Amino acid sequence: MILDEIIEKTREDLAKRKEEFTMDWLGRSLAFNPFAPRDIKPYLTATKENPYRIIAEVKKASPSKGIIREDFDPLFIAQEYEKGGASAISVLTEPHYFQGNIEYLTGIRRYVSTPLLRKDFIVDEYQILEAVVYGADFILLIAKALSKKELKSLLEYTWRLGMEALVEIHDKEDLTKAIFAGANIIGVNHRNLDTFEMDMNLTEKLMPLIPNGKIIVAESGLNDKETIKHLSSVGADAFLIGEYFMRKENISESLKEIVKL
Repeated sequence: MILDEIIEKTREDLAKRKEEFTMDWLGRSLAFNPFAPRDIKPYLTATKENPYRIIAEVKKASPSKGIIREDFDPLFIAQEYEKGGASAISVLTEPHYFQGNIEYLTGIRRYVSTPLLRKDFIVDEYQILEAVVYGADFILLIAKALSKKELKSLLEYTWRLGMEALVEIHDKEDLTKAIFAGANIIGVNHRNLDTFEMDMNLTEKLMPLIPNGKIIVAESGLNDKETIKHLSSVGADAFLIGEYFMRKENISESLKEIVKL
């Protein structure tokens, strides 16, 4: 299964990075960090004035689609997203399957004021500390990749560092983990990470099971305005969109079209 492969590779990389830079060293570097995490919740909560909160993704490739954007310039793309009115920017930092890089976070944070999500396969506190050091405002935690206890522990560590997490689910079992952990922001991924099959009705199916007061983010397969309008009508606050924008010639204008629906 591809998720298991990615997690295994992530753990291998993590062991090497821990040898190069210890967690203690990372922690001490926070004293010189000019980029304190911002409270992301107001940016992702839908309002009458801003009903479609867009998390626009900086994404070069994926395991299912291969290279998505050949002329890939992460800073330019992020600046286009800021110009287009994104509420947040998701930055892929997984290097092997998505061709991301954690350095993209710092490069973007220097020149773009929109809040940043570190999107990766996070399985260890070390990666969360890295996210703060490199300039992220919040992180992704994938319920499918973690046990209930692991998810809760990592989420609590995230809060201790002054950050929030987008806790991604795909089914009722994942949702149970997210609720147990106390997640404030729940992302419903329409794509099955093992089979890559899509279920665009998933947000609507799971919405009645999600406790009130949570910020709901719809993820994957958001390629048309009608889908976004419908998901908004059933309770989604925000929409994580990557491939759709990555295939557009004029990124900022494509984003404006959705933000102003």
